Amino acid sequence: MDVPYTALARRFRPQTFSEVVGQGRIATTLRNAILDGRVAHAYLFTGARGVGKTSMARIFAKALNCPNAVDAVPCNTCEICRSIAAGQDVDVSEIDGASNRGIDDIRALRANVNVRSMRSKYKVYIVDEVHMLTKEAFNALLKTLEEPPPGVKFVFCTTEPNKVPDTILSRCQRFDFGTVATDEIVGRLSQIAEAEGFQVEPAALALVARRAAGSMRDSQSLFDQLLSFGSQSITAADVHRLLGTAPDDRLVSLIQSLLDREPQAALSQLDAALSEGVQLEPLMDQVVAYFRDLMVTSTGASDLPLLSVGDDQREVLQTQTGNWGLSTIVAALEILAETKQKMQRTTLGRALAELGLVRVALLRDLDSLTQLIAGLKSGTVVGTAVRSAASVSSTGRLPAPASVPATPQKKSSPNSLAAVPETDSQTISRPEAEEHAVPEIAWNSECAPQILAALRQRFNDITGTYLQQITSSAIFGPNQLEFLFPSSYDISRRACERPEVLARIESAIQELTGQPIRVRFRLCENSPPVSVARSASPQSMARHRTVETPADELVAEVGRVFGIETWTRQALGITRVVTDATEEETGADED
Repeated sequence: MDVPYTALARRFRPQTFSEVVGQGRIATTLRNAILDGRVAHAYLFTGARGVGKTSMARIFAKALNCPNAVDAVPCNTCEICRSIAAGQDVDVSEIDGASNRGIDDIRALRANVNVRSMRSKYKVYIVDEVHMLTKEAFNALLKTLEEPPPGVKFVFCTTEPNKVPDTILSRCQRFDFGTVATDEIVGRLSQIAEAEGFQVEPAALALVARRAAGSMRDSQSLFDQLLSFGSQSITAADVHRLLGTAPDDRLVSLIQSLLDREPQAALSQLDAALSEGVQLEPLMDQVVAYFRDLMVTSTGASDLPLLSVGDDQREVLQTQTGNWGLSTIVAALEILAETKQKMQRTTLGRALAELGLVRVALLRDLDSLTQLIAGLKSGTVVGTAVRSAASVSSTGRLPAPASVPATPQKKSSPNSLAAVPETDSQTISRPEAEEHAVPEIAWNSECAPQILAALRQRFNDITGTYLQQITSSAIFGPNQLEFLFPSSYDISRRACERPEVLARIESAIQELTGQPIRVRFRLCENSPPVSVARSASPQSMARHRTVETPADELVAEVGRVFGIETWTRQALGITRVVTDATEEETGADED
């Protein structure tokens, strides 16, 4: 009769604390707790999948109950150890939290907790994936978990501790299991290969370990599949064929075409890889991991492990980082990560992958751009460098800045966009342009009316309307200017005192006079109201209810009904018609 095959992950499951790879600190803590008699009533084991949480819980249960344990190390030969390892012991219950997640299951657990253990010192409840329990089940477990009967221990295992209520967390001793290092996985796989009688290249073991991403169980599952796929002698090429990944040399060649900014070569490399049997998604995972390795190498963190290629490629990575700066590599990594995320939600995977590679190949040298921006802020880089930065070069490097004789520039209004240089001769930097700017109004004791008139002409929005209501202006101190409003226009005065409006006005005055001026607004008591008909600009008059043909009888009738003032534009003046009175006033508009 044929014996059923048992997977490697089950046959080579750790049986002692020392066999749990990569979790030495947790094993030491649990052993010392047993030896010192300081075993807590509840433990919470958290961590990624396949890092040894459930195996550690079983070993802990064996160490507590094994009659032949020495220094908290179970013998693994007695009936209790064998039954616990097989998951069949009557005093050690393994509960699947995903299948037994309801309140009725927890009620049954509470009923069994009060029953004394059959043959062991402790009753141990191992609840796997405990985060899957319902809220009601957690609440039903609280009292029992806080004050369990003597001789009862709980061990909860979960991959998502954030889903476990705080009331449960506070009643447990928590141990966080870290991912297993690649070298430790390689060592364990080498032991398994030797035990199974296979010859496996170290490069093949490293590929499987990197693919497992820190999970010992995943590495053993992949290795089990690899042993079934290949012959007695397994090479790195067998691993690539099994996983659908690209060899290191092909991956390096693809990335080099991106770094050389040759999108055509990159697409050709991608097509050749797919034609040889490389799968698209694993290949893009490799590309993302490769740029991660480039980023790590560029920062100088040489002690971190590589995720995409072997350690023999570190010098190649170091050379490639010299072609691209850290900022450009980070931008490329963001593009590729976004591409990989989008590929998971569509069937157009190849098109998205090609788009991502082309975008990376078209990236410019962002480090040089950062230096250029810093130079522009400090005023040491001239306009020629700005136009050169916008040009696309085959190497992607920005040319060195060049200086050109300065020429006067046309001044723009405060509301307009920044002017773009019209000719190559207009390459003066901003600080030089401010030095050559000539004030329009000389600051002296008689300039206040001129400044007010210039401001009224410059602002054609609601701020201009407020300025039209000012009755007088005067200088009341060094670099200080005062505007007076009639007492009936306090709302306009307060509007002008708003920080954003005041800043615009002071900025405009500084452009007019060439020096910073402080402005204040006051009400002038007993001042006559401003004559809008005489002083208002066409823009401000357009805000009144205005008609173009006051002689129209229909318009006049509407005015009489609603009491609206109507205005008439004539060739040489403005006529005011007061519709709610019998008199009319006509005055010439004086510019």
